[in-house]
Amino acid sequence: MPSKRKNIYTHSIDLKKLQIKNLPHDEFAKYIAQIPYRGYEVEKLQDGRKIIIAKPGGKRGMYGTIKKEDFFVFIFEPPDTLWQISHKQIYMDLEEKSVSNPEHTIKILEVLEEVYNGVEPKADVIKQLNSEKYTGESPEALIKAYKWIWGQEDVNYPPPKFKGRAMSWEGISELLRKLKNK
Repeated sequence: MPSKRKNIYTHSIDLKKLQIKNLPHDEFAKYIAQIPYRGYEVEKLQDGRKIIIAKPGGKRGMYGTIKKEDFFVFIFEPPDTLWQISHKQIYMDLEEKSVSNPEHTIKILEVLEEVYNGVEPKADVIKQLNSEKYTGESPEALIKAYKWIWGQEDVNYPPPKFKGRAMSWEGISELLRKLKNK
């Protein structure tokens, strides 16, 4: 998927390993909010890349102040390529997958739904998804990136005042519904 990537940075980054298992929305957000400022390797991908977060992020609140608990989510390709993956890029990738292999895309979306609901993605399921034929980005990268993006959304836009992760899930769940009803 390299040709469709945007927000690519080439820079070295000092990372500390951090593991937080996926949890229900509010619990995961509480853990994330307490993370000290710095760069963290939070997921390792089968292809050698990593999901990393860098805190603080760049989200601005009212009056231009930086939201203190915001963070960036990147796919890091050692030694120094950082890709700040976006909701739009993930959604477009899932749409492409749904055209070339709808059944496989349903499986990916069902795992995303579990992750959305606070379930840690299972290694054997990820391995199976990655082993099937797919277009675009690896299913593992999308799933593990979204785990952290959704945590970020719950921190930045906490329910009940805002939608948190539900905002991005709406479009993805609609895609899942359409594919299942074909």
